[in-house]
Amino acid sequence: MSDTAAPSSLPAALPFWASLLLVPLLAATAIHGGWSLALVPAATWWLFAGLDLALGQYRDNADPETPEAALRWYRLVTLIWAPIQYAVIFGAIAYATRAPHLGTAEQLGLFFGVGVLSGTIGINYAHELMHQRPRLERWLADLLLASVLYSHFRSEHLLVHHRYVGTPRDPVTARMGEAFWSFLPRVLVQCARSAWRAEKAKLARAGRPAWHRSNPFWRYAALQAACLLAALALGGLPGLGLFLFQAVVAIWQLELVNYVEHYGLTRRHLGDGKYEHVLPRHSWNATERASNWLLINLQRHSDHHYKPDRRFPLLQTRAGEAAELPAGYPVMTMLAVVPPLWHRVMRPRVKAWRRQHYPDITDWTPYDTATNPAPR
Repeated sequence: MSDTAAPSSLPAALPFWASLLLVPLLAATAIHGGWSLALVPAATWWLFAGLDLALGQYRDNADPETPEAALRWYRLVTLIWAPIQYAVIFGAIAYATRAPHLGTAEQLGLFFGVGVLSGTIGINYAHELMHQRPRLERWLADLLLASVLYSHFRSEHLLVHHRYVGTPRDPVTARMGEAFWSFLPRVLVQCARSAWRAEKAKLARAGRPAWHRSNPFWRYAALQAACLLAALALGGLPGLGLFLFQAVVAIWQLELVNYVEHYGLTRRHLGDGKYEHVLPRHSWNATERASNWLLINLQRHSDHHYKPDRRFPLLQTRAGEAAELPAGYPVMTMLAVVPPLWHRVMRPRVKAWRRQHYPDITDWTPYDTATNPAPR
């Protein structure tokens, strides 16, 4: 399919602003309480899954050489999200801890929705921003990640995941047969360790100690501490608890996506600790239209690994090259939380992928049972 120039007008970019509709929806549920608190999670999973079914797939590619100036309306939604997310999180803490109509269960329901927002949208936008060159965008990424207490994700993603994806040295490449509920505790421990070791190694190459002031973990700690203190100041211990709860939900959302993106897809081991280059076939993609609007083309994941700093409206579908999921990420993440359903759907697809791309490999045990050691 031939490339087309990325439209530069606001109307063309507006579908990617769908995430903003979740903010007034969340506010309305906080005011109403009760059953309405389920609407935000239902919108992100069920509504967009239904829209994917209704609107179908979108495989067109924008011209990857589209000038930066033509993308201003696409970029703007990611630039304004950090202040919006902070207003949502801390505004909800101030409101919920003082609202007489919200009991403890309803407060937790509200902040489950906040966590869905800060995880599905916030961490995803942070992912887009951390890959860009402007310092402002990288700072906005740090602010977003600090608001969910997952700042080390930036170091792990940039220094570990992109280099080692599809190998035992990448903690977030889910192994064939690994259930999400086994994957989750493993990555929570291994990603923090691998992020620290990667930054430590980077500093060592520059002749600096791990505790040098240029280590971003100092910035991560300061920003996260500021968020915790703000939650405590606004809502006391209940407010702090709600803040922690939304962070847990957000991290869970991120790791669900991480689990789906590379499940069972491994790069060929060439011997002596070396692996083949990352190829489009080492990521699961989805071309569903509505969920790509919500997730700003995250589902065009193969092209992101090919060119990590490519702006989201310019990501390519890689049709015929990338591994393709049977549905969009909203449906696949729902399947992932029920391992028997997930394995029933994905096991035959991974096996077919292996037969297609690596017919000569007869023993996949080393790929499926590796302990994922952290890079040193």
